[in-house]
Order: sequence, then C-alpha cells, then structure tokens
Amino acid sequence: MADKTIRECASLVMDTLHMIMRSIGAKRHKRHAETLSMPQFGALRFLKHHRGVSLSLLSSRHGSSVSSTSRLIDGLVERGYVSREVAAGDRRRIVLGLTELGEATLESIRREDVGYLAEMLRTLSAAQRATVVQAMDTLRSAFALTRMGKAASTTQQGEQSCQ
Repeated sequence: MADKTIRECASLVMDTLHMIMRSIGAKRHKRHAETLSMPQFGALRFLKHHRGVSLSLLSSRHGSSVSSTSRLIDGLVERGYVSREVAAGDRRRIVLGLTELGEATLESIRREDVGYLAEMLRTLSAAQRATVVQAMDTLRSAFALTRMGKAASTTQQGEQSCQ
C-alpha cells in the first residue's frame, strides 16, 4: 500500500510541475517569441548552468545534431548572448559561455517568470501559500539529499501521502 501512495504522490508532483512549467513557458513565449525561440532559451539556460561546455555536449543534451546546434549558437553569438572561446590547454576545443548580455537576458526573463508565478499564487490564501512553501522545502531537501548521493529517509517520506 505504501508503494502505491508513493507512486500516486510522484505522479501528482510530475503532473503539477508539468502544468506549471507549460503555463510559464506559454507566457514566456508570448513575451519573447520575437527575440528568443524556445530552443535558444533552452541553450542559454543550459550554458548558464554548464559554463565552458563544447558544442557537441550541448547538442547531445538537447537531442539535436551538431550542425543544427551550431546554427542555433551562431545566431546567439551574432546577437551577443553567447561567446565562443578556445579552451585553455586545448586549442582544438571551442567552449561556449554566456556573455553579460546573455546573463542579463536570462535574469530578466527569470524575474518576469517569477512575477507571473506570483500573480498565479496570489489567488491562494496565506495558509495555502504557506503549505506550498513547506511542500517546496520538503521536495528541495529530498532532491538535495539525492544529489549528494544519500537516500531519502523512507520512514519520513515514504509513509506519507500527498494530501
């Protein structure tokens, strides 16, 4: 019975996160469709969290060909969002990074996304928002433990349902 409850909880989390991200993405697309495509935005976000990656790694992570990713990056370089540099210690390797404009653009989009999400959360009562914060803290802790290679405690989390 506990496994079913855990799986139901996991399914609820997945479905809810998917709905939230689709809503934010749709709003972002309306605001930035003329300036950044969704693949370009995804590439910028990836570069923010993975500085100095190669074009081939970026293309494999995004499930596209190197030539397609290269064209995508060309456009971002031309517009000043991304830099290409020769890797230190290996002149044959080119690494990608965000420029100041790329960083500022992502930060601006993030602020807009947070503002949109805040508007959506405004419809909740203070008690409901506190519950959301508590749930997010719980999830963040569980995933932080997993990322550090530690198993989450099944006694605390496995026997509770998402009520």
